[in-house]
Amino acid sequence: MSKNHGPPLSIQSPGARTQVRWGNHHILYNPARLNTISLEWFEPEFWLLRNAVRKRFQGRGQVLAVDCSVGPAVLRRYRRGGLVARLISDRYLYFGAGNSRSFREFELLGRLFAAGLPVPEPLAALCARRGVGYRAALLTREIQGAQVLADIAESLSAQEWAELRATLSDFFTVGLNHPDLNARNVLRDSSGAWFLIDFDKAKLGSAPASPTPMINRLRRSFKRLGLQVDASALEF
Repeated sequence: MSKNHGPPLSIQSPGARTQVRWGNHHILYNPARLNTISLEWFEPEFWLLRNAVRKRFQGRGQVLAVDCSVGPAVLRRYRRGGLVARLISDRYLYFGAGNSRSFREFELLGRLFAAGLPVPEPLAALCARRGVGYRAALLTREIQGAQVLADIAESLSAQEWAELRATLSDFFTVGLNHPDLNARNVLRDSSGAWFLIDFDKAKLGSAPASPTPMINRLRRSFKRLGLQVDASALEF
């Protein structure tokens, strides 16, 4: 196991969470962290008007670091990629709030976080239905002092690569399949601990996951970004 956290506990259902509904807007939130919730919290304009946006992150979705009532948080609005994004940028077919991207990611993060794995703590998720489609957003606790792997990969020591490998191994061992593992979805916090983010398409299996396809995807992202790295420590 990595030095960043203790041995993963058994993966179980996340702790208490509460679901509320306002018309066609469904919200799932963590009552242990939030004693109130508002639809406005999922709108970037709400934070912009209050000068509460500290940073905008790169990525497919609209991602903001904001100062909310429970401390630094990250708001992500889900957006499509590829050619379909030219026609429909932020809507998905609706098959129930529980099947929405935001609710699924909230639940998965809750399970991983409860098991002691290094992921952002989920705070709240929105599924806003309109006709046969929906928009989605997710609010998570911000990882303090986080640096993106893509920005620091070329300066990592052999020991730091080994620590990253150990962290990834913890996730693979509990059965996580992260099909979008890349150099921008891996973070290191101010203490040197490694974290994974963006679990939109990730799934948790009942047996350890094969690391090969995920590690290969991570390596391809290094090449795509033009990074000169020796990631031999990531051999599994």
